[in-house]
Amino acid sequence: MDNTNLKITELIENMQKRLLGKDEVIKSAVTCLIAGGHLLLEDVPGVGKTSLAKALADSVSVSFSRIQCTPDTTPSDITGLSIYSPARESFQVVPGPVLNNIVLADELNRTSPKTQSALLEVMEEHRVTIDGHEYPVPEPFMVIGTQNPSDMAGTYPLPESQLDRFMIKLSLGYPNSAASEDIARRFLSGELHDKTTPVLSGQDIISMQREAGKVSIHDNLRTYAVSIIEATRNKAEISCGASTRALLAMLRCSQALAYMEGRDYCIPEDIANAARLTIPHRLILTAEARLSRVTKTDMVKKILEQVKVS
Repeated sequence: MDNTNLKITELIENMQKRLLGKDEVIKSAVTCLIAGGHLLLEDVPGVGKTSLAKALADSVSVSFSRIQCTPDTTPSDITGLSIYSPARESFQVVPGPVLNNIVLADELNRTSPKTQSALLEVMEEHRVTIDGHEYPVPEPFMVIGTQNPSDMAGTYPLPESQLDRFMIKLSLGYPNSAASEDIARRFLSGELHDKTTPVLSGQDIISMQREAGKVSIHDNLRTYAVSIIEATRNKAEISCGASTRALLAMLRCSQALAYMEGRDYCIPEDIANAARLTIPHRLILTAEARLSRVTKTDMVKKILEQVKVS
């Protein structure tokens, strides 16, 4: 795995040139890519959500599309549509931007629930249906959604069914003083917006995903993962716990974390770290818990403190 580790390091370092002071967020985004999942970025405007998505896409030599979501964006603007061609005297399919390797759905929660649902099929089954015909997306395939916090004007909260399809949800936060100084210096010198050169190919990513999928998870760690998921379903503060899809996402993320560390086996810390990345955004807290200012991250932390490896 030595050569693989070098490639992963090169990818992370390439992204760090574009997004300063966000090393852990970048590593988590790369983990999501290697795990074959989809990534949701939520934060206030202007902290680098789109920059992170583009840094990842530009660092890999694959096709990329950006969908700028607005209230009048329609489902066909995402999936594509079938239109009549007078010259051919038949209907012709015009593929939508979702039929690319990496798809950025920018400000996803500013478009209507009807349009948001256009991503449900493709995120789960890696294909879209246009006029009754199925069209597979190219591999590797990843949807990166960005959204502003739900208390901001003009937002439509994502439904639970769509949140569950995102493997990992991240927040970037504001950069620290040192990073802000570096950003200002690079901006004034013109270095901040230098073109990002691809360092990996699509086939490199596919190979990594396959190798990560072979990382072994011992029986006791599998039981540990199941116990974490079941604990989310038995807490008084949680009205809706993690799904079966969440369990599978956590296991796949655990494999990716181990793989990135150069191991072909998982350890308990991989399961716990994967739980922190994949579980919080899937939980629905009770009204009482929200009034008590309990957060989803707090609940996952509490569960991890209580559930032990057998």
